Amino acid sequence: MKLTSEPSRFKVKKGKAEVVEQWMNFLNEHMDKVLLTLNDEKMFVETIFKEEINGAVYLYWYSVQGEGGAELENSEHEVDKKHMEFWNECIDLSYQPVDIEPKVVMIQEKVKDAMK
Repeated sequence: MKLTSEPSRFKVKKGKAEVVEQWMNFLNEHMDKVLLTLNDEKMFVETIFKEEINGAVYLYWYSVQGEGGAELENSEHEVDKKHMEFWNECIDLSYQPVDIEPKVVMIQEKVKDAMK
């Protein structure tokens, strides 16, 4: 099975840092439902990091995903719809997202086997 490892950076709209905190709290508080949606996406690992640089807030997504998973935008899960509402409210689409190129991906074979 082919796995894709993607680290990406997105800029948060000015004035939306507090809403980002609500968003991250929402995801953490509904983790049982969030994890159910990851199965449809063939998403094995997804982590969101937050960084502030010179007063601007950035979110970084790191994921390890199998091929052929469902797209988040097409999900019928309520938790995904809420996730997309937060995304649309908070992510600055005028900022070109930065996809950080992975150079080395280290995943043990036993973990890969469990992903099948």
